[in-house]
Amino acid sequence: MQMRWKKSSELDSQIVQNLARDLGVETVIAQLLVQRGITTLEEARTFFRPQLSELHDPYLMKDMHKAVIRIQKAIANHENIMVLGDYDVDGTTSVALVASYLKSYYPNVATYIPDRYDEGYGISYKGIDFADDNNISLIIALDCGIKSCDHIDYASTKNIDFIICDHHRPGSILPKAVAVLDPKRDDCDYPYDELCGCGVGFKLIQALARNKGQTIEDLVPYLDLVATAIAADIVPITGENRVLAKFGLEVINSNPRPGIKALMGSVKKNVLTITDVVFVIAPRINAAGRIKHGIHAVELLSEYDFVQAQLFAAEIEKYNSERKTLDKEITIEALQQIRNNQEESRFSTVVYQENWHKGVIGIVASRLTEKYYRPTIVFTKSGDKLAASARSVKHFDVYNALEACAEHLEQFGGHMYAAGMTMQEHKCNDFKNAFEAEVKNTIHPDFLIQEIAIDCEIDFRDITPKFLRILKQFEPFGPENMNPIFCASNLFDTGYAKTIGADSEHLKAFVKQNSSDGIGVIGFNLGHKLPHIQNRRPFEAAFCIDENEFKGEVTVQLRLSDIR
Repeated sequence: MQMRWKKSSELDSQIVQNLARDLGVETVIAQLLVQRGITTLEEARTFFRPQLSELHDPYLMKDMHKAVIRIQKAIANHENIMVLGDYDVDGTTSVALVASYLKSYYPNVATYIPDRYDEGYGISYKGIDFADDNNISLIIALDCGIKSCDHIDYASTKNIDFIICDHHRPGSILPKAVAVLDPKRDDCDYPYDELCGCGVGFKLIQALARNKGQTIEDLVPYLDLVATAIAADIVPITGENRVLAKFGLEVINSNPRPGIKALMGSVKKNVLTITDVVFVIAPRINAAGRIKHGIHAVELLSEYDFVQAQLFAAEIEKYNSERKTLDKEITIEALQQIRNNQEESRFSTVVYQENWHKGVIGIVASRLTEKYYRPTIVFTKSGDKLAASARSVKHFDVYNALEACAEHLEQFGGHMYAAGMTMQEHKCNDFKNAFEAEVKNTIHPDFLIQEIAIDCEIDFRDITPKFLRILKQFEPFGPENMNPIFCASNLFDTGYAKTIGADSEHLKAFVKQNSSDGIGVIGFNLGHKLPHIQNRRPFEAAFCIDENEFKGEVTVQLRLSDIR
């Protein structure tokens, strides 16, 4: 795939130099900070040393008082409470978080995750009926519900109250719940609006804890769940999310709950990063909802007996293996469909097969986006309707594109880069044409070429132990604080370059710059670039600086984004 290198815009050199001087760091480090909007010594201190004390007052969130009062009333009256959430990582961690906190002092708490296939996303009529059948009078909905006006109205006919904790964009009308906690509400003045669903759930237990005389320190054990959700839901790791992710990672690495510890069994590393959470822990939690049922993930994450947690984790590992097989098979079929329909040169991808597994279509959409860099939607049959997952490319808002095609859809929801929808089958072709036209008319041509945003140019001699120590303090990485991408020129392989992997798809080399020490490099899916660097041919590389841990030994490694 063609890559477009975009180097960072010029910075004010005086600000960079002043910051480098005040911090006693190299210019490169100061550049990286200024690029992140950090220009003063105090801002740098806050960035490098996040504190739990920086978390905002939960009562600044609209309706928080109402939510707390209603929960306190339910407990005082011995009501049955149900904690409900979506079947993905954010939803299941949210349910485990709020339910386990409430159960620490109140027993009448049930959990509910909708069946992905029978009920679909979010609040369902079946879930409300379940609550009614079990004499449940209060439902706390997490990571969903902000557009569930009809469901909330239905619940009120059964005398069931709702508290909604969501982070998705609200519609023009809010549901008539007792409380609607969503920092993206237009009338909510909460200082930070990029929380994930589990983050909003954490603010709720933070408010409840304060009323019980507990401090933030009492809630630290729950932060492993919040960090996992932040990593999986791809929300910005800035502000409050940075604090929650940092301290959550510390819990994961020091004293994780048994469920997360059991999932980490396959990781041969002493210290886990956000990346490890994204690629090891999150897919396994997700696999439960994709293949079997999301409630299995909640059981795992709520389990306090490690032996039992290991049994749950072993089952989930089986689901994950099945997920991998399905993901691979469906991706192959989808790519073949694109070729058969001669759609390689379109502005968008829309594919449909009625028997594709609903649980993996989101992953398949991501795979297709990697192959054909453009907005992508994958449909499958779900009951008498079609269900789909959408993924987008950098800078293009797929939610807005769906909004422009709303006449063809039954319902949709999501974010700028990921969304879900349902539709009547007979409207599939009309939607496909409308979506293609909308993307074609609104997307900038540059957005259809994958961009590598390069933070700054670096010389190998700049990669010192001190530089690496400070770079590590930029973690946790994620949206709006990505692992910096550097570029370096006049590089050459020392003769070790080769392809690795089952299909020789990856590139491995040992590279020098001028007379520098050599550094090992790995280029995933760059095996086809081997001829570019053979025979000591000079090249330019874009890369992240990683640590490679092998048999307990940690070495510096450059992870290539591209070479030219």
